[in-house]
Amino acid sequence: MDTNRKLIRSTGIIGFATLSSRILGFIRVVLFARLFGTSAVAQAFVVAFKLPNMLRDMIGEGASNAAIVPVLTEYRQKSSEDEYWDVARVILNLMLLVVVTLSLLGVLFAPAIIRMIAPGFLKDPQKFSNAVLFARFLFPYIIFLGLVAYSTGVLHSLQFFAAPAFASVILNSTVICALLLILRYPVLGIKTLVAGVLLGGVLQVSLQVPFLWGRGFGLKGGFKVRHPVAARVGRLLLPRFLGATVYQFSVLIDTVLASLGWIVGEGAVSALDYAHRIIHLPLAIFGISLATAALPRMSKEVASNDTEKLRKTISFSLNSVFTVMIPATAGLLVIAKPIIQALFQRGEFGGYSTSITSDALFFYAFGLFAYAGIKILVNAFYSMGDTKTPVKTAAISLAVNLVFNLMLMRPLKVGGLALATSIAATVNLLILFFILDRKIGDIGIRPIVASLMKIVFSSVVMAVFTFLGKRFLLGSDISGLAGFVKLSIVITGSGIIYLLAACIVGVEGPRRVWGMVVDRIKR
Repeated sequence: MDTNRKLIRSTGIIGFATLSSRILGFIRVVLFARLFGTSAVAQAFVVAFKLPNMLRDMIGEGASNAAIVPVLTEYRQKSSEDEYWDVARVILNLMLLVVVTLSLLGVLFAPAIIRMIAPGFLKDPQKFSNAVLFARFLFPYIIFLGLVAYSTGVLHSLQFFAAPAFASVILNSTVICALLLILRYPVLGIKTLVAGVLLGGVLQVSLQVPFLWGRGFGLKGGFKVRHPVAARVGRLLLPRFLGATVYQFSVLIDTVLASLGWIVGEGAVSALDYAHRIIHLPLAIFGISLATAALPRMSKEVASNDTEKLRKTISFSLNSVFTVMIPATAGLLVIAKPIIQALFQRGEFGGYSTSITSDALFFYAFGLFAYAGIKILVNAFYSMGDTKTPVKTAAISLAVNLVFNLMLMRPLKVGGLALATSIAATVNLLILFFILDRKIGDIGIRPIVASLMKIVFSSVVMAVFTFLGKRFLLGSDISGLAGFVKLSIVITGSGIIYLLAACIVGVEGPRRVWGMVVDRIKR
């Protein structure tokens, strides 16, 4: 129980930072939507910015999860502090070699890359030209992403989560300042936003340095890349890199198909991006936060050969994310359009933009529980040094996504692309779960399914309340501050109804929270 409380406390730290970041992120997206909507220049920026974000998962956050945290956690457990920091410096040098090389290649081959991932842009020379220009300026951002991912991995291996979690707060704050400048002085244009992203990268790295230095990091020994750990990191990272490549290839397929406006409708690239950011709010605040906090703990349990504790950690983590993600899914299915209206519908973001973005959000929501569950299970494999299995399941998921994309994009337009992603994620989650269950023994399928049924029931009760609130309180017009307040009332009320229903039917998470509240009141 104490270890679970520590896990929840770490999750809370990361979740609070993530919530702060996501709130700022929403402000950032709202400002971007107001200024640029789903216009041609918005689509060009989205595609260009997607490139470094894709590589972030491949050589940034993915590298941290797959190789840096497990390796450094083991060295910290079994070696001296000097050897630990020696290994950390070698990993830094390897990271720098990779990100600088990728950045240079991206700048050099930007036209070919844009031509490949957004072929629909070729019909609009100005849109294509803008995307290439933005990509060339944004590729150096990969260097900062790599350095932030490195420092995140090191600090997580030291069980320190706060500074890495707040790095994205810095980026969003900087980008918001750039957008406010554009809003005040429109002549500055979207290039100011590009500059804001690069400045945000510099500030993100600057935030991490004092905490690394304070815990013993130092630059000494020269630019050393030869060390036994290098080969091990490579062995761990290569399959993860391939797995991330498979996943990002799926993202590329979505982008390629979304750029075909004559099939899925104009503005689909931006609509998917806006919807994806909303989906990532509950996912990042709790799902990714819990997975991030659980990885060092699972790595420690693997290093100690404590399989029983590992199984309990995985089961607890899955139950926890399902407790949050399934009601979030139910709510998004009911009020997807009002959420888009309240957040974005102003300025250049009109009724058409609201329609296509809410369609994407509706169908993305079906996969929310799967996106979060995958984060937990993939990190469980990483903690055991198994980076090959997630590659194989990601490849299967890619094939499923491609098939359903082609089947659904004509009848459902942009919504079909989002639904295909949700279906593929669900398939991936199920395969990962059953492979892991066979690998380490019974994770607790029956208790998880029993808990899942209670969560679904509570979510349905909540959805009925949300639907009634939408019909009788929100109406058809939720513009302005009054509309936003009414939407907030419906969302808050829905959350309370879910918690009450969950407590009544015995969902463990809400009951534990309620018990803590009662104990606090009694004191």
